[in-house]
Amino acid sequence: MDDFEPIWSLGCMSGTSMDGVDAAMLLTNGERICAFGNHSYRPYSAEEIEAIAAAQGLWQDDQPDILLKAEETVRLAHLEVISSFSGVEEVIGFHGQTVAHAPGMGKTHQIGDGKRLAEEAGNVVVWDFRTRDMACGGEGAPLASIFHFACAKWIGETRPVVFLNLGGVANLTYVDPLAPEPETPGALVAFDTGPANALIDDLVGRRRNWGFDRDGDLAATGKCDLAVVEEVLSRPYFDRKPPKSLDRNEFKDVLKSVDSLPDSDAAATLTALSAAAVARAEKFLPARPGRWLVAGGGSRNRTLMSELASRLSAPVLSVEDAGLDSDMLEAQAFAFLAVRSMRNLVLSLPSTTGCSVPTTGGRVDRPSRNPSR
Repeated sequence: MDDFEPIWSLGCMSGTSMDGVDAAMLLTNGERICAFGNHSYRPYSAEEIEAIAAAQGLWQDDQPDILLKAEETVRLAHLEVISSFSGVEEVIGFHGQTVAHAPGMGKTHQIGDGKRLAEEAGNVVVWDFRTRDMACGGEGAPLASIFHFACAKWIGETRPVVFLNLGGVANLTYVDPLAPEPETPGALVAFDTGPANALIDDLVGRRRNWGFDRDGDLAATGKCDLAVVEEVLSRPYFDRKPPKSLDRNEFKDVLKSVDSLPDSDAAATLTALSAAAVARAEKFLPARPGRWLVAGGGSRNRTLMSELASRLSAPVLSVEDAGLDSDMLEAQAFAFLAVRSMRNLVLSLPSTTGCSVPTTGGRVDRPSRNPSR
């Protein structure tokens, strides 16, 4: 394989919302997007979600039986979705499932055995994307920023643009598309803004046994408790300069603050909080963007999108409006990063994760029965 020739890469992502596995093909040389390919989604069952949720907050040496069950759940679900593709991919980017993230302690934990997955899938697997960044003083997240730079080039953006991902946690990437390379000073700024869907999902899960607030319909009927929003935004995290990142459960205690509110008011409050945290992050951007392009499950939440539009200083659109795929953007990102990793190209920057120097990363494992791949 010529390292500079574009190849088909299959990226797999299981996010902090724990809803399932996204998988998407990307033709890339790790520097530019050449074509988007097929994609698939494999939802987790209720039993699988329970197994993965039980591992949340656990580190590598904690409760091995629970971690083993969760790891097997994640790996086998990925193997199932990988097997549904045609097999033309030359590499698989495997993010795994984040169960604990404590950048202040220099620790992160993604379950998923990439070496074993390589044997089972019969393909090269790139995984463990965050460890080297954290060893270089980085937060280990967010990691999709260099892919967002390539996306801005792909869609022909000419003004600064912000890609906002609304998963369990919200993270943004500010891109100057006129910069020649992602390493160019000022080209990229990235960080987690605060909670996105995690608190809302947990609320409706406990109170109504729902997976999420579909379209934000419950929140749309409620009234926001501004005092709760203002109290949370007074916490130090929101004034801390980026780069910075969060664990999914960093703000879990906020659920207690809405205990006394009716379901609709509680949902409205948590939805407004997610949007207000993003708006608070605007002050850290190098320049006012021409638009915000939103991806992730939260982009389907009409109430959240409306809240963002009312609070941000530039138009708020779904990435679909720019010709990208909201549901698959993160999976595509790890397809892109897998190829960069194989070429030993930089995955993270001081301006995106806080690493001390531009940092490569990822671990490459090849199957013993097909070592040429």
